[in-house]
Amino acid sequence: MYQDEKLVCEDCGAEFVFTAGEQEFYAEKGLVNKPKRCPECRKTRRKNNRRHRKMYEAVCSKCGAQTQVPFKPIPGKEVYCKDCFVKEQENAEQSEE
Repeated sequence: MYQDEKLVCEDCGAEFVFTAGEQEFYAEKGLVNKPKRCPECRKTRRKNNRRHRKMYEAVCSKCGAQTQVPFKPIPGKEVYCKDCFVKEQENAEQSEE
């Protein structure tokens, strides 16, 4: 149904392949526009957007440290500093095993 298609990146002008698998994924997600940027330029753009993300002041629910988070904290919901967040993820992964 889908076939690989060559596209040109609007940022760097390089040719890249929009694979049949990627097209199927886009269709499953309801995305109708083809990508305008090659994978490398998309990655760079996402990275740059993260740098300019607004950060909010918060207090870690676990250790009480002042921290910054990329979302507006909601009163009553737990917020973790980076170290406690990583520990919580590790604990969750271990409990799944």
